[in-house]
Amino acid sequence: MTESPKPLSDGEGIHSPLEGFSHYRGDDWTPERVAFHQNLEQFADRVGLIVGLQGNGKISQEAAYDEIKKLWNSLRGSRSSLFQP
Repeated sequence: MTESPKPLSDGEGIHSPLEGFSHYRGDDWTPERVAFHQNLEQFADRVGLIVGLQGNGKISQEAAYDEIKKLWNSLRGSRSSLFQP
């Protein structure tokens, strides 16, 4: 039995109504692929927000880089846990 997919965030799979996820359109649909697709979309949305904050002078380039690196490591970890060999 495989472990259930884990969301990227600590929100236990609950997201804001403002966070919209597109539908997974691949022919090779699995619950793990859908979960990773959502994690990937969430990563892209958050990176966009961080870039916007940095571009408007709200955070430094170093802080933006550090936040994006944390998000990347979290995304990589979710992929590893969802697609264990």
